[in-house]
Amino acid sequence: MHMNRRKLLKAAAYAPLAALLPARAQAYPSKPIRIIVPFPAGGTTDIVARLVGQRMGESMGQPVIVENRGGAGGSLGADAVAKAAPDGYTILMHNITFPLASVALALAGRSPYNVDTDFAGISIVVNVPLVVTAHPSVPAKDLRELATLLQNNKELHYTYGSTGPGSFMNVIGEAFKREAKVEMTHIPLKGAAPLKQELLAGRLHVGGDQLSSSLAEIKRGALRALATNASKRIPELPDVPTVRELGFPALEADGWNGLFAPEKTPREIIERLQRETAAAVRHPELQKRFADLAAEVVGSSPAEQDAILKRQMDQFRPIIQTMHLD
Repeated sequence: MHMNRRKLLKAAAYAPLAALLPARAQAYPSKPIRIIVPFPAGGTTDIVARLVGQRMGESMGQPVIVENRGGAGGSLGADAVAKAAPDGYTILMHNITFPLASVALALAGRSPYNVDTDFAGISIVVNVPLVVTAHPSVPAKDLRELATLLQNNKELHYTYGSTGPGSFMNVIGEAFKREAKVEMTHIPLKGAAPLKQELLAGRLHVGGDQLSSSLAEIKRGALRALATNASKRIPELPDVPTVRELGFPALEADGWNGLFAPEKTPREIIERLQRETAAAVRHPELQKRFADLAAEVVGSSPAEQDAILKRQMDQFRPIIQTMHLD
């Protein structure tokens, strides 16, 4: 009886410590989570981050705060996440510019991070088609006509804008110049929103980004869609040909928005974030919002997010190697 009492007292003494272990393991998240968007507010990446972040915050019981940290083709924001504590409280929302700019910076020997070792995929949130656009003053109805226009009139001094060095439109613009054997001057901007404003004002001739950023302006005629970069025509713009149809297959690319964490983030936290992301994008209200943005909800696995990053780096590395990306 005496021994049983001692055992009970001993077990009672250890009980608080034992209870602490599962509590600590289940504590995430215990404070607000930051989603860093490496572009200014107003573009597709920013909109997707805010929609998903709000829904995730409601589900996880902690605020999910979007922080815009634009500049250098998205590399400043990406670098901030690469160097953040790998605890699940600082994550990155990026797009196709991530693999392209990372390759361009690495080839130039000035990447602030190692894209192969500094990040872990969480989830592809949505797929969003990519589109090349022009100001209506440009007398070309598609990308092939633009090529012919510039080939036949060397006196034209056209500009094209991008969201920064190594970004999607910078790589596509340089690839188009090479394929069509024409000249255009690259004007880098800090994000899709300022790029669109410059296009709308007629201070740029050509631009491009995810369709969500310019769909409304295309539909009302304020911008002209010259081509989509998707592998097939997109329902929202059925009359707009693909780059492959127009003779520029090297410009074909899949558009997406996805979440990444610092590489050493614990696997259970990445899996929790993936589950929350997938649940958020499948919420009926968000599905409707994304449909209005011409975005297809995904909520993929971490492995699929890692795979698209590698696949697009491999796809565009040979093209980027031939370019001087300023």
